Amino acid sequence: MKNAPSLIEYSELDSFENKTTLTVIVPTFNEEKNIYQCLSSIIESVNPCDDWKVIIADDSSSDQTLTKAKLASKKSSIRIDFLEAGPRPKNQRWVGKNWPCSQAMEKIDSDWILFLDADIQIKKETIFRALSQANMEGIDLLSLAPRLTCECLSEWMVQPIMASLISIGFPIKAANQSKESTAFAAGPFMLFRRSAYKAIGGHKDLAGEVVEDLALARKIKGSGFKLRFLLGLNAVDLHMYPDFDALWEGWSKNWFLGLDRNIPKAISASLVVFLIFSTPWLTLPSASICLLFITNYNLLLNIILVSLLAITLQLILRIWINKKFDFSLKYWWLMGAGGIIILFLGPISVVRTITGKGWTWKGRSLA
Repeated sequence: MKNAPSLIEYSELDSFENKTTLTVIVPTFNEEKNIYQCLSSIIESVNPCDDWKVIIADDSSSDQTLTKAKLASKKSSIRIDFLEAGPRPKNQRWVGKNWPCSQAMEKIDSDWILFLDADIQIKKETIFRALSQANMEGIDLLSLAPRLTCECLSEWMVQPIMASLISIGFPIKAANQSKESTAFAAGPFMLFRRSAYKAIGGHKDLAGEVVEDLALARKIKGSGFKLRFLLGLNAVDLHMYPDFDALWEGWSKNWFLGLDRNIPKAISASLVVFLIFSTPWLTLPSASICLLFITNYNLLLNIILVSLLAITLQLILRIWINKKFDFSLKYWWLMGAGGIIILFLGPISVVRTITGKGWTWKGRSLA
């Protein structure tokens, strides 16, 4: 994400007014750990326009998601509706949040629709800033890259590596140029002009699409509408996974798909990650121990020096990621363990996606 554009600052909007209507849709499925904080942050927002409301579109949660959402809604001065999406059609393949999002869309007629994931929290001015920029620049889909936050150790192992790969390798400049075919969007925050969303068929036409955010972005851009993917580091915080099981399920769901369903690319990418991030941490102690028993000091010293250099470069990378994308340096050395996890994650993702066995999200089959 080199030289990535950011969401316009609140101070630059002065007395800008949005004479329009907006509906915020939050699809939920077993989000009892996240929904209260998410909805509370929405409720505390600066009014983005004269007429706006929130819909919690629940996809048959079996936990306390709706209870906690309704508890949070009691302190709200804005309209909050609760929609139970109901059972999915048995003769159709619906995956992920496509079903609750499509059901919610049947209930609204606002000029703008904002889809927010339940595992995010937004700053007070975020929705106003996004809607204002979309209005001023004639944007049909504005999506924000959130600031990743980590809590459990497994996140500190893996998430910095994933952030590094995306930050270095993704052509965000091309994604924001209308003449380029590259398209990208981040599912946690997607603001659509309703007319453009309806024109491309929305979530309803992507019922079986696992990575629906990318598919929606491609349809928007491919249909001649204006797409903008911006950094929202001071606007949106995202906490993706509460524990290792959720992290493993999430990345094994997306790794192979994110690498274009290309088997050699998916497996080789996981191997490269292991070589870059884990090998130095494995060779350094091994070579140091061998110094006690082997007389070929020059070779071992060279291995130790190369390993130390590689580890230093990892630290430099994390410092750069911290500076550019506000990703903490905390536990930076755990990326060595993260590389080992990703080494196994790559082939597992390939097998799960192709066979459908174990290919799930929150326990629901994606096959």
